[in-house]
Amino acid sequence: MQKRIRDYGIEIGSLETGRLNKISDVGGVTSGHATIDDGPLKTGVTAILPHQGNVFTNKVVGAAHVLNGFGKSVGTIQLEELGTIETPILLTNTLSIGTCTDSLIDYMLKHNPEIGRTTGTVNPVVGECNDMYLNDIRARAVQSRHVKEALTSAAIDFQEGGVGAGTGMKCFGLKGGIGSSSRVISYPHGSYTIGVLTLTNFGSLEQLRVNDKRAGHIIKQRLAEHSPEPDKGSVIVVVATDLPVSSRQLKRIIKRAGVGLSRCGSYIGNGSGDVILGFSTANQVPHHADAQISRYSAIHEEDIDLAFLAVADATEEAVLNSMITAETVTGRDGNTLHSLREFMEFI
Repeated sequence: MQKRIRDYGIEIGSLETGRLNKISDVGGVTSGHATIDDGPLKTGVTAILPHQGNVFTNKVVGAAHVLNGFGKSVGTIQLEELGTIETPILLTNTLSIGTCTDSLIDYMLKHNPEIGRTTGTVNPVVGECNDMYLNDIRARAVQSRHVKEALTSAAIDFQEGGVGAGTGMKCFGLKGGIGSSSRVISYPHGSYTIGVLTLTNFGSLEQLRVNDKRAGHIIKQRLAEHSPEPDKGSVIVVVATDLPVSSRQLKRIIKRAGVGLSRCGSYIGNGSGDVILGFSTANQVPHHADAQISRYSAIHEEDIDLAFLAVADATEEAVLNSMITAETVTGRDGNTLHSLREFMEFI
């Protein structure tokens, strides 16, 4: 079992977590990986499935928000316009965006023979970060079979750290990768879950903040061993919830992932691509229209603060989980990234 940030006695906020403290605590959500770890090849694919049915025929309410647009994500234009997501979400490295997009389209065509025949086309959603420090990104190692592996291996309980799309990622000068966390929020009308998954590849070590005095002291001591570096990189944050919200409300909620990133020490640098994607499973949107008026439920605007807090806390913890679960790795040209665990070995 992987040791996560809470295993070091560091708890973020006061809200309760879900059962696994992962994005998959939202009912129906699963995630899977395909990992490529072969000498200078350190990369892969991570898939997030919003529910276990056909996402094209039963779309989820979606939203996207860009903190800094130094990125090459696919599918966000239509997502912003229509407020729905109709495919699984894929994460990968920057130069594998094309392969993943193509392969995700193949996957959707296989499961939906009406696409391009009796109905329109499909809007694949793919996010990326640049893993070239550890990975020979020019080799473009990701292939269609890796996309299929990530999609078909998706499960409720999944690995974090240097796996899937996170295999070659660098976060705050240390090893980054995939991290996740969740929060449960309660109202008179019910309890709901907000889950976050992060692909972390951003920040500089001198800016890293860990919400624990002991850890902070140890990290400060170890900083003397490292040279300052600019904040270049990216982060993709995926927010899932079963809270009934409109696309507009969802966008307001997912923006608060930026609070969690900043708490960790990010100032959203010029060279960073910071993209947040979100979806709610509460209101599924049918692809085909019928003669009836569509009716959807949504919380009152006065209830939204709890969701803001949950996203901020879960994002902060997901970033730390991505680092604490990652192993120390040596990749392309002997470049080495150390695990955050080495900085916290005395805690």
